[in-house]
Amino acid sequence: MYYLIDTMLRKCSAEECHSGEKQYVAVLSPSEWNAESDSYDMGIDMEPEATEIYTTNAEVNYDSVTGTFAIPDRSNMSGDYHEFSFALDEKGIVFIDAGNTVSGIINRITETKKWRFPSLERFIYDFLEQIIHEDARILENYEKKLDVIDNDIDRGKEGDLDSLNDIRGDLRDLRTHYNQLIDLAQEFEENENNFFQADHLRYFRLFSRRVSRLHDIVNSLLDYTNQIRDTYQSRLDVKQNRIMTVLTVVTTIFMPLTLIVGWYGMNFKYMPELDAVWGYPAVIIASVLIVVFSLLFFKRKKWL
Repeated sequence: MYYLIDTMLRKCSAEECHSGEKQYVAVLSPSEWNAESDSYDMGIDMEPEATEIYTTNAEVNYDSVTGTFAIPDRSNMSGDYHEFSFALDEKGIVFIDAGNTVSGIINRITETKKWRFPSLERFIYDFLEQIIHEDARILENYEKKLDVIDNDIDRGKEGDLDSLNDIRGDLRDLRTHYNQLIDLAQEFEENENNFFQADHLRYFRLFSRRVSRLHDIVNSLLDYTNQIRDTYQSRLDVKQNRIMTVLTVVTTIFMPLTLIVGWYGMNFKYMPELDAVWGYPAVIIASVLIVVFSLLFFKRKKWL
């Protein structure tokens, strides 16, 4: 697909795209790029990777900028990334995409964006913004989920640690993604090959600042997950301490009773208590007094 950057993106033919009258946007499959790359005359030193894409980055060539995008799937952060590459110069930008990620983004731009001062820089800004346009809401939803987990732990319920770990993993992926987007925007803002108009570099600064704010929110949420984990661990430690206290109290109460059992279980021949009428009730009374005294003592010490 080919587009010209006018007051809005306008579909065009390949001939119009290469005419040079306006800056263009092209969306090609890897096979189409291999067949048509020479017609764009970009002077590419480093071919954009079309298959094995792992990060979002940009590489400055002698007379072009090439790079890749690896975008986490916002609907399934643990799933596969949306991957595609690009090449650009002052005449326009070409996306090489084996799927339909770029087409979807461009369709949204076509439907929602109309520019008073059209330019390649403004298109790139809107394209990048479409990548993160739902992220504020997504991060807000993560915060609400963390609040629920935190409140459950405060009420003494078992916190959903599986969900907490999933959210933590998603946030780490987003933090890495934002770092890469910031680096990409700064590479564009550097404008080493002078492809962009100086007064339009503000678009890249604006995008970089917006992503930096999202990055700060992610860091805050990651700190929140750590706080929740620490709270849960503290609650768990308190619960374990209470169990150990009860076990210690029970053991302490039964220690003198065990001593009595052991003492009178020796069965020596000349133990006068064995033949005494009051021996058995005396041992019972002594045992009860020991238990009562121990309970009162532990209660006074607030161990129970």
